[in-house]
Amino acid sequence: MPYRADNPPGALPGDVLKRARLSRGLTQEQLAERTGLSLSVVKKLEGGGTGRLETYHAIARVLGVRTSTLLDPAGPHHTRRDDGDKVELLYFRQAITPPVGPGGRIAAPGAEVGEPDLARLGEAVGTVARAYHRDAYATVAELLPPLVHSAHAAVAHFDGGNQQTQALRIRSDVLQMAGRYLTQVRAYDLAHIALRDAIADALAVDALDLLAGAVYQQGWLLMRQGRLDEAEQVSVATAEAVEPRISRASRKDLGAWGKLLVHASAAAARNNRAAEAREMLRMGRTAGAALAGGTAVSESSWGRFDWRTVAFQGIENHLVADRPAMVISLAERVAQAGDSTFMRRHLLDVAAAHATLKHKADALGVLKRLHAETPEWLRHQQMAAQTFHDVQQLSGRTNAAQRELAAFFAAP
Repeated sequence: MPYRADNPPGALPGDVLKRARLSRGLTQEQLAERTGLSLSVVKKLEGGGTGRLETYHAIARVLGVRTSTLLDPAGPHHTRRDDGDKVELLYFRQAITPPVGPGGRIAAPGAEVGEPDLARLGEAVGTVARAYHRDAYATVAELLPPLVHSAHAAVAHFDGGNQQTQALRIRSDVLQMAGRYLTQVRAYDLAHIALRDAIADALAVDALDLLAGAVYQQGWLLMRQGRLDEAEQVSVATAEAVEPRISRASRKDLGAWGKLLVHASAAAARNNRAAEAREMLRMGRTAGAALAGGTAVSESSWGRFDWRTVAFQGIENHLVADRPAMVISLAERVAQAGDSTFMRRHLLDVAAAHATLKHKADALGVLKRLHAETPEWLRHQQMAAQTFHDVQQLSGRTNAAQRELAAFFAAP
């Protein structure tokens, strides 16, 4: 019988885990052995400590429950918090969460006056999108807040008609980019607000392309937070809403649909729902096949999509299911040359699989490649830091590449 999460209201995550373990008749030692975790980790989690999402997923596989079952919140009051990011994110907060008075949003000091130039605003959107894909995060952080202010001003200026529709489309695009950047730097609450408003603008002008992109970003954010049920549900619901007629679909239509399906598969795999993850990938392959070897691109939204996107997600799902040998085997069938920006998450999966299999040189080789080709992105990937930590635990001599990566990840 599947374990039912009938925990009392307010139950802490450690208590939830303990109840699930006991319902399977397992001791802490047995759970540790079956998951490959240390006994100290199991004791820490049951005692109220926290762990990585991958740790909870490993436990959920053994206990036969959804990963989300083990992630019931303990409440923010259980952890001491500070205001460490209030200065760094000040300009984003002013742009995305402006004060609201009786007359609506209060414009930022020095806001533009006069009729907005929508063509120039659209060009600025393209500039920021290209900077993001170059990992020029300093440029993105500099340009995005004033761009959000300008988009707000444009929407407020026009009163109906094609110009307001265009302004709403632009603002949806801009807020979507802000949500993407803020998710990357783990400013999750601000990212949620930006993406919520991006979705509202897309719905206001019945723009399914923008809706798909904003929900795709939202799914990524939800997975980052461990909200796996919601990530899968919203991705599936939106994929159904935007599903194109294959014979008439544009590349962007296929790309947006395919990306949503891939995200749904990723969330289901992490939530110990393997059958659902496979079904979403099967549908995603339909979108990839319909591109007939081509690539769909949306720079300011979901990036790129083609058959490899689906293949990479399938490989990642094997990593999530703790099948590292399968990851390496399947990765060898997919070309590893080409644009590292497009395939960097896949390469990180390959590095993690090598580390799990104790292939120290291979894991270091992939991490060194990512460090050389896409360092700013790598800096924000917790999985990369954890993979390097795992590599450091392996025996063997320390070489120059390892020392360089240690300095990059600020490892001891």
